[in-house]
Amino acid sequence: MVCEANRRGGFLGTALALFFVALSGAHAATLQLAPYKDDLFAYPAELSSRDNGDYRVFDYREYRDINQRDAIAERRVDDQYVSLRVRRVQQDMALDTPLGTLRTYAVGAQKGAGAITVYLHGQGGSRSQGVDDFTFGGNFNRIKNLMADNGGLYLSPDFSDFGDKGAGEVAAIIEHYLEGSPNAALFVACGSMGGHICWKLAENGKIAPKLSGLLLLGSMWDEDFFKSPAFKRKVPVFFAQGSHDKVFPVGRQEAFFEEIRKRAPGYPTRFARFETGTHGTPIRMADWRQVLNWMLSLKK
Repeated sequence: MVCEANRRGGFLGTALALFFVALSGAHAATLQLAPYKDDLFAYPAELSSRDNGDYRVFDYREYRDINQRDAIAERRVDDQYVSLRVRRVQQDMALDTPLGTLRTYAVGAQKGAGAITVYLHGQGGSRSQGVDDFTFGGNFNRIKNLMADNGGLYLSPDFSDFGDKGAGEVAAIIEHYLEGSPNAALFVACGSMGGHICWKLAENGKIAPKLSGLLLLGSMWDEDFFKSPAFKRKVPVFFAQGSHDKVFPVGRQEAFFEEIRKRAPGYPTRFARFETGTHGTPIRMADWRQVLNWMLSLKK
């Protein structure tokens, strides 16, 4: 379960804000998310970087990044970090599928979306975690607003387990919404144990060709990724990890990041290390807009 209990550890009118920036010397264009509270959610000071900025270490501090950010530490962020207008376009959906009735929160454009971002919770979580406006420093509220404001869709589903059954359920939910938004850029973000499903989706013959990026937030590695269709397509991968994560050690995740770069030089992968951060830190601190705009800039 990803949690923070171990502390060491005109709205609808802006739908067209998912604007296009012309590529220099080309007729193509790159989708980019417009700013949303960027100053509040900016990364703390950068302590070091390497690999042309693909690997970065940030100065995370519990007192500043939890105690001074939250009205009630780890339970309710200060009001300035959230906008509850997004709840107008949030629905708790029950989808009838060949796998049975599947539940997911859907926020934003359920048809014709330019981008779809899916958040998969960890052990002990539920679909409610990914739409909680006030926990994890308001970062879920931010991704909800980023998707809704920019003509996109955000999904936070339930699933039975972290094995093949759960992965199949998530795939079915994604396929349902891709039918209504066949040209959407597809991002899957996985917290903690949810990473098992991220890696399974990378191997899924129907989902992998649609993926525009994977985000592993305080999560794990999977050597089978190197045999997956997603790896062969060079689907961008972003890692965020706390240096004091006792569930998934940062050194092991860093080694996997380096292995990707070694096996496929130039592979689009980035790593954000939050110094002194613990297991839930990446979900609180990852800059959704910066990461997704990087991935969108690589989309062909």
